Amino acid sequence: MTTGRVRSIVIVGGGTAGWMTAAALARVLGPDYADIHLIESDAIGTVGVGEATIPQINVFNRMLGIDENDFVRRTKGSFKLGIEFVDWGGIGQRYFHPFGDYGIDMEGVSFHSYWMRMAKAGEFTDVNDFSLMARAAYDGKFMRPIDAGNSPLSRIAYAFHFDAGLYAAYLRELAETAGARRTEGRIVDIERDGDSGHIAAAKLESGERIEGELFIDCSGFRGLLIGETLGVPYIDWRNFLPCDRAVALPCERLDSLPPYTRSTAHKAGWQWRIPLQHRIGNGHVYCSEYMSDDEAAAILTDNLDGAPLGDPRVIRFTTGHRQRFWEGNCVSIGLSAGFMEPLESTSIWMIQTGIARLLSNFPDKSFAAADRDRYNRLMVEESEFIRDFLVLHYHATTRDDSAFWDYCRNMPIPERLAEKMRVFENSGRTFREHDELFNDTSWFAVMLGQQLPVRAYDPVADLLSFEETHKRLAHIRDAVRNSADYMPAHDAYIAENCAA
Repeated sequence: MTTGRVRSIVIVGGGTAGWMTAAALARVLGPDYADIHLIESDAIGTVGVGEATIPQINVFNRMLGIDENDFVRRTKGSFKLGIEFVDWGGIGQRYFHPFGDYGIDMEGVSFHSYWMRMAKAGEFTDVNDFSLMARAAYDGKFMRPIDAGNSPLSRIAYAFHFDAGLYAAYLRELAETAGARRTEGRIVDIERDGDSGHIAAAKLESGERIEGELFIDCSGFRGLLIGETLGVPYIDWRNFLPCDRAVALPCERLDSLPPYTRSTAHKAGWQWRIPLQHRIGNGHVYCSEYMSDDEAAAILTDNLDGAPLGDPRVIRFTTGHRQRFWEGNCVSIGLSAGFMEPLESTSIWMIQTGIARLLSNFPDKSFAAADRDRYNRLMVEESEFIRDFLVLHYHATTRDDSAFWDYCRNMPIPERLAEKMRVFENSGRTFREHDELFNDTSWFAVMLGQQLPVRAYDPVADLLSFEETHKRLAHIRDAVRNSADYMPAHDAYIAENCAA
């Protein structure tokens, strides 16, 4: 027996978070289960810089029944095989963090270990030779995976770049078709129940009063419900991730669309480049303690790949998260719940996982503490795992050209990250902790790319003889090269399948 089904859900705020939530709830629950009502104001802008994703978005899109070609076409998107990092480990140095795996594990031992053994001997020193995603990205190639047996072409992992505003509009259509309702208006007051303290209704500037049983806060950095109304504190992580501002500025598109995101480190932060069919998304993330807004905008403007489209726009943020993501009858999703800078394109993933975990812990009218506590524990853990991975990029560097990088190199870091670094430096081993987002390949790519020193390779890699290991790696390298040669150009693939 339950204390009663939740029959009315109110989502406060639109944008990517609001419409992802509305589309998912409408698709999974349907209008017969609960009324889904979204409130947004056209007068309130959205941040709209989260235009790069990771492969997990494919799960979300499949759940919504999205036709991928239509989705890419409607959002003027492109495909993404990973992220290139420039000047992070040191000035003049670059590396690639690919989706998918390097090579294949052999005899129960990770491919990374065999590669490290060969690299220590001066053989096969370019790890990109063993990732189809890395090779194809630099060759400007793309295709979806095909059934090709044991070929790397069967295991192509990819995500998307897209216009976040167009994505929200696309999801709105899906949500409304599935039964969600939208009300335009600015919220001027939030009413709470006098006994439980739960949110009871939102009052609009027009005088309309919208009641609900479950409220979802997608109001952005403001945190209208979770922060301003319920007073849930915000955990500030600027001691680990000191950047607190970004300046965004789109520019004219490239003649040829690279199928990867690029992140270029500057003296007090970094710059993103996200290629879309109609423009390039650019931004400069920086720390205001070490750089002014004007200097950050100038650096961004001087490093564009095309003519700017508009004026620089400054966005202020604080990395961290709410102490509790779910309080009473209110769940915060998106920027109201927390913010991790977009270095590894995790913003939309945090929305996606927040929605998935809400559905798997969906409440009845009692809003039981057991459901809330589990949700909060999982979301805090997810945030901490991602935080540690982002901190790695800043901390594991040889850069000493500015006060910002001196701080990052010497700052205290979480012990879990410090342990991972010690293990890698000792034996080249990397591990995925529990269900964390980033797997051992991601940790390996970034630790290697950031130039962490490695004392020795995993001794279990001696399981195969040097000659046998060399032969197998040569075979894998050739299979990757042949697969990349087989793939069509990224631009040609878009033109044939999903051109805007």
